[in-house]
Amino acid sequence: MEIITGVERRRRWRDEDKLRIVAEAEAAGAVFAEVARRHDISRGQLWSWRRLVRTGELGLVSTPAEFLPVHVAPEPSAAVMIAGAEDTAPASLVTPRSRGRIEVRLAGGAHVVIEGMVAPSVVTATLKALG
Repeated sequence: MEIITGVERRRRWRDEDKLRIVAEAEAAGAVFAEVARRHDISRGQLWSWRRLVRTGELGLVSTPAEFLPVHVAPEPSAAVMIAGAEDTAPASLVTPRSRGRIEVRLAGGAHVVIEGMVAPSVVTATLKALG
């Protein structure tokens, strides 16, 4: 239950809350009117938020892409620098006999790991698919 006191009669919804409610309404088996009723908003308000999400006008502000340093070994017999298991872990040296590993983590939570010897075209296609 929400008690509104004072002169202001309109509630102010954070974008995170709007996105959460829209996602709940679009979940499999969800009844749109019941989701609106549960959050004490009109169906029209929920439809409006849904339209804003679909047109890209409502969404979480993403942080800009960031480039990280990469070390490329000049020949296969040289040691290769790879990132540690955690983002904060220091880089470690690995000999070429070890399995290769490329790990990409995006701000939105997407996480891709490519292990072993992989053709550059496969890596390129994978990264393009992430958008």
